[in-house]
Amino acid sequence: MRFRLLKRNLLALLLVSFVVVTLLFLSIVSDGDESGPRDGGARAGETVKFNFGSLPELSRSVYAANYKQCVLNAERFVGEPQLVLVVQVHDRPEYLRLLIRSLEEAAEVHRFLVIFSHDHFTEEINAMVQGITFCRVVQIYFPFSTQLYPKEFPGQDPRDCPRDVPKDSAVKTGCLNAEHPDSYGHYREAAITQTKHHWWWKLHFVWERVHVMQGYSGFAVFLEEDNYILPDFLQFYRSMVEWRKNSCPDCDMLALGNHNGVTDFTRLSNKVSTTGWMSTKHNMGMAISREVYYKLMGCSSEFCTYDDYNWDWTLQHLSGTCIPKPLKVLVAQGSRVLHTGDCGLHQKGNCRPEWAAQKVEEALKVAKHGFFPPSLALSGAEAVEHKAHMKNGGWGDVRDHSLCNNYAKRL
Repeated sequence: MRFRLLKRNLLALLLVSFVVVTLLFLSIVSDGDESGPRDGGARAGETVKFNFGSLPELSRSVYAANYKQCVLNAERFVGEPQLVLVVQVHDRPEYLRLLIRSLEEAAEVHRFLVIFSHDHFTEEINAMVQGITFCRVVQIYFPFSTQLYPKEFPGQDPRDCPRDVPKDSAVKTGCLNAEHPDSYGHYREAAITQTKHHWWWKLHFVWERVHVMQGYSGFAVFLEEDNYILPDFLQFYRSMVEWRKNSCPDCDMLALGNHNGVTDFTRLSNKVSTTGWMSTKHNMGMAISREVYYKLMGCSSEFCTYDDYNWDWTLQHLSGTCIPKPLKVLVAQGSRVLHTGDCGLHQKGNCRPEWAAQKVEEALKVAKHGFFPPSLALSGAEAVEHKAHMKNGGWGDVRDHSLCNNYAKRL
């Protein structure tokens, strides 16, 4: 009975989303000259003005922006982009500002298309992104953000079971998800589940729904708001793509970043290696092709039901299980992505972005003599095999499974 209730609640949520999109479409079409674009969905320079007055108004703004898909600076920069960056943004504007600075200082940035995917909506962050003038920019917005559903799923419903209540007590009290704790007996926390939801939605939306991506044949490089790219990012990306074409055609993915900072950067600057994809090593500056995207979407059910709230650990689980041949990655030994965040999902408070900025300046001084290597060299080739790990839990609720699986459908 309780499962049927959860299922009905989720179906109601999806139905409401469908109605919102339908009404939005009809209102846009009926607006005549003020309607959405007639050239495939993207119009240069026309941003959707967000209304933060109420949750329904904010939700409408989100759906309108995802429908119109304004391409900022499209009139200044034409032709197919040579590099697509996809940035997952939450609510750390100070770190996002550092990332944007790194983009502006990157060589040939005018050849970039940067897609910012937001799950927290503020005027400050919107203004920051929309102030970019040095490359093409698209903003997309996660429509199932907990900000839009503060007291109902996928936010934290007050009728949900407390995280640590024992299952027998939960069943007796009749809390909403009593029958569905995770593998360790804990109940869902909306703030914890959102990152995996957003990542999976974003992956699908970028490859299937972002109009300027249609026909794009390169890789999409996935970043987060607390990343910082180095000035030779595009040149090194091109070198990796060429090296893969000539020397590693079975490499599924590229990893332009690692978690070693600029340690020994000058020596490692032109070095690459091949290995099996691992969550703890290759989740920063990860480049995915459309072909690999299709492999991942073929495992949507497994991704969406695997009891781990981390998208990257879930991806490692898929590599060599649902995806029979483990994912092989070409890795930059000299990282072209720095991690600036000193707080986030697992570490609250004590954010010191001014320290992060100082560390970036120090890192750039250390690394500057290693930028723009003329060629690449292979430093190692490790066995490509499935790396089993202990799941982290946090993803046992059937509502999360169902919603996650629905991202691949047209809502």
